[in-house]
Amino acid sequence: MEFSVALFVITIVFLVVVMPFIVIMHYGTKWKAAKGLSSDEQQLLEDLWKKSQVMDSRLNSLETILDDEAPDWRKKT
Repeated sequence: MEFSVALFVITIVFLVVVMPFIVIMHYGTKWKAAKGLSSDEQQLLEDLWKKSQVMDSRLNSLETILDDEAPDWRKKT
């Protein structure tokens, strides 16, 4: 009977003290490893940046054309 009580106490102490520490350490290292962007995500971000630069250039061109052809177009919006 004493052995089973001691085993029970050891199991409870392990589950309450040691196991949460192990879980926290495990996920802490996982979160640190996943903190940065993957190479695919970084490539996608660069592609989006390039496309946004092209769109900005096109928008500036359209605004210049509109300024020449309809000078008060900005007042209408």
